[in-house]
Amino acid sequence: MMTYQNITLIGGGTLGSQIAYMAAYHGKEVTIWGRSEASLDRAKKRVARWQAAVQDYFHSSDAKAEEAKAHLTYTTNLKEALQGADLVIEALPENPQVKQDFYRQFAQLADPKTVIATNSSTMMPTKLADATGRPDKFLAYHFANTIWQGNTAEIMPGQKTAKDLPATFVELSKEIGMVPIMVNKEQPGYVLNSLLVPFLDAGTDLWVRGVADPQTIDKTWMIATASPQGPFGIMDTVGMKTVYEINRANPDEAHQAAAKKIKHMIDEGKLGVETGQGFYSYPNPAYRQADFLK
Repeated sequence: MMTYQNITLIGGGTLGSQIAYMAAYHGKEVTIWGRSEASLDRAKKRVARWQAAVQDYFHSSDAKAEEAKAHLTYTTNLKEALQGADLVIEALPENPQVKQDFYRQFAQLADPKTVIATNSSTMMPTKLADATGRPDKFLAYHFANTIWQGNTAEIMPGQKTAKDLPATFVELSKEIGMVPIMVNKEQPGYVLNSLLVPFLDAGTDLWVRGVADPQTIDKTWMIATASPQGPFGIMDTVGMKTVYEINRANPDEAHQAAAKKIKHMIDEGKLGVETGQGFYSYPNPAYRQADFLK
């Protein structure tokens, strides 16, 4: 069975950097590609944050954390990033044009043996596959945020994916500490986001229509269901740019209204956990149940 030792992440954003670090933590050789040195600097800061969180979660040693860092390489040179890669995981913004533009470059530069996966949370692999130039070596591979804790890895083949390819991702998932979730039929949002997105939409709709403010909505959900986060705390973790793109792509009036409000937050630099300010302030967001009950 095909194995993946050399892995390249295209994009070191919130989730891309988490995938990269967890793969490196489990001994994979990982390259993070970014469009600019500034984007790589942001990726390095994210990785440093994940390193601290992972070390705390697993109670691992400083030596283990340093070993993981040694498996990470950063570059803005796409040809260099793709050279020798067994697997490329595309973790670019939820914009079909951005993804397809990358796939066309990938098709020209990558080794013929290289497998490619998209980490898209909403787009179907069949719609993207032909642009890669190797639709049989392409599928969707989706993770939840804070992947060391919410460690599901959803594997969703497209219509042209080779039948034996998903099994290689089952093995990879286990190797990097994930629980493989096989999605048998193409589904926007896979399993996780098919459940999560309607929940976030319901919270957003209440906010946009002025029924309640984000903190009240989260407070209601968290106390009533004993959940650790409400919809707006989750959106802060996901990041406002991703939340904006998902809403902007939906022509429904409520989604367009939400996109406008979220765009205003982005323009103010309120991107969520990453920038320390979103619907809450970080690192102490004060949205635990105990905080709401004060």
